Amino acid sequence: MVIFFLILFLIIDVYVFFSLKSVYKTDKSRKIFLWVYGISWFFLVVTIIMAFFLFRTKFLNSSMLFTVFMGTSFVFWVTKFVIAIFLIGEDVYRFIQFTRKSIQAKKLSKENIESRRRFVANVAYGFAAIPFFSLMYGIMYGKYDFRIHRKRLTSKRVPSSFDGFKIVQLSDIHIGSFDSKEAVQKGFDMVNDLEPDLILFTGDMVNNLAEEIEGYEDMLTDLKARFGKYAVLGNHDYGHYIKWDSEEERLANIERLVEKIESTGFKMIRNSNETIEVKGEQISLVGVENWGNKPFPQYGDIDEALNGLSEETFKVLMSHDPDHYGEIVLDHPTFVDLTLSGHTHGSQMGIEIPGFRWSPVQYRYKRWAGWYEENDQVLYVNRGFGYIGYPGRIGIWPEITEITLESIA
Repeated sequence: MVIFFLILFLIIDVYVFFSLKSVYKTDKSRKIFLWVYGISWFFLVVTIIMAFFLFRTKFLNSSMLFTVFMGTSFVFWVTKFVIAIFLIGEDVYRFIQFTRKSIQAKKLSKENIESRRRFVANVAYGFAAIPFFSLMYGIMYGKYDFRIHRKRLTSKRVPSSFDGFKIVQLSDIHIGSFDSKEAVQKGFDMVNDLEPDLILFTGDMVNNLAEEIEGYEDMLTDLKARFGKYAVLGNHDYGHYIKWDSEEERLANIERLVEKIESTGFKMIRNSNETIEVKGEQISLVGVENWGNKPFPQYGDIDEALNGLSEETFKVLMSHDPDHYGEIVLDHPTFVDLTLSGHTHGSQMGIEIPGFRWSPVQYRYKRWAGWYEENDQVLYVNRGFGYIGYPGRIGIWPEITEITLESIA
């Protein structure tokens, strides 16, 4: 599949190059065009070399350089793809015109053809500028444009002592991707400013390696919540996306990651539950290992995690992948009031305006961002605090979630 998309990309790239090359007639304009295209090819070639020769290596996982090259190549590709749409449309129109003129035994004017090609190219540039500058904005500013999403969960199952209880959710920090500790600190300061009762982290602390967390321990430790901080593992935390010398080495990396996370004051919940008590009343906090539809890991065991809990207890489930809610949680005999997930990142790009939401990730996940409720059971999908792959965000901004519990007397 990767090879297929790479070939498709190269075909589009070469097509756009030769189509645009014919537009420029002066030496100066052609030289500028070749320089710009040469730069795009440089980023592409380096990205491909790094991806193929360093695939799943620890260097690639932790290399900020690769992230920069991959992100820049992605911006160029999207821009070229938009241009290609216009040029292909113009070529189809030209073919239809050629066929019609041939039948009528008329000749097409070369001057008209070149003039129309220049016009179409200029229009294509105008439209392509929209995604180009948007994606560049996402890289330079959008990835740290943290947004707070506030929700209230009202239920008669919420104990009266928990009325007004504030849960702050973080997810998908991907701490190894960050290139600015100052910007990350700004986001963590926003968390503390909310004065949460609980901070719940729903997985993907790192991209793969436990060592990524080094240098951020103090910042994570400084996150404060009255009744504690808890975390679960996400698919990236298991280290499946790089090559290890042995399975024992991968498992040891997981244990190092758990130790490092817990050293910052978070308590890891792995297919188990914890009790949160306020003035003699309780709610249950349930955490599972990652469970997602294949090819994602299915280590989560909700039966084990719910063991010993009564049906009457208000339950908050931390489960990284939102597919777990639809596939397992909704049909489970034990009622779960609130499930908190992440994983999708909202694709890190899309459109969210009142009355309309769209993101490419919605074609893979039915529940991909925000609030969902079925059979009185709520799922909240956090859009993610960090980023991976494309080193930016546009339209789907990094999220801090505040959910306030409200009791019905």
